[in-house]
Amino acid sequence: MKGQKILCIDIGGSSIKATVLDSSGKTILPYSKIPTPSKSNPQHVLAAIKELSASFYGYQKVSVGFPGYVKHGVIHTAPNLGTKEWSSFDLQKQITKILKKPCIVVNDADMQGIGIVKGKGLEIVVTLGTGFGTAFLYDGKLLPHIELAHHPLAKDLDYDKYIGDKPLQKIGVNKWNKRMMKVIEILKIVFNYDHLYIGGGNAKLINFKLDSNISIVNNKEGIKGGPKLWDKAKKH
Repeated sequence: MKGQKILCIDIGGSSIKATVLDSSGKTILPYSKIPTPSKSNPQHVLAAIKELSASFYGYQKVSVGFPGYVKHGVIHTAPNLGTKEWSSFDLQKQITKILKKPCIVVNDADMQGIGIVKGKGLEIVVTLGTGFGTAFLYDGKLLPHIELAHHPLAKDLDYDKYIGDKPLQKIGVNKWNKRMMKVIEILKIVFNYDHLYIGGGNAKLINFKLDSNISIVNNKEGIKGGPKLWDKAKKH
């Protein structure tokens, strides 16, 4: 890994972002982003990735964070992209094919988690954007992914429908913050985490005081998980 450069791509419900990092997580080329296609099926998203990647050069490997359930690079669910065409789609294989570089695809929150956590005890990373992403790590080791976003929370609402971007726009920032307080309290009671990291575009809207073991983080820190994916792949 030493001396190698990794193209790191973060696929979101509203935009697709990319940058090139070295193996230590240092930014080599500046960030660039394009809107996520309105019709977010695999073909359109792959075309967007190809377009975005054309402005980057000199990288040897690719790391991708995807907003859904991912297993061995294959997409199983993609609720925030609004299409069932993603089911059983081998995104890792297809990106490798179009960019002609080896690629690792994981859940977007998992990639952020690897880049953010300190490696001490049970650490949870949540992302507040189009939906509600989660990653669980213990002593720095990524635990099996849990799509907590789709667990029922209130009446017929799961986490996505309770604190995602659509309900935020509908109920407003103040009521959304009250809901966020409830969600954090649930996470605290259920998981008894050592540290909770809150990222994603809507994290900046939190307006209440957080416990000392809760941190607001930015996506640029999280994308540093891209190079670390290859460290972990080499160890296995």
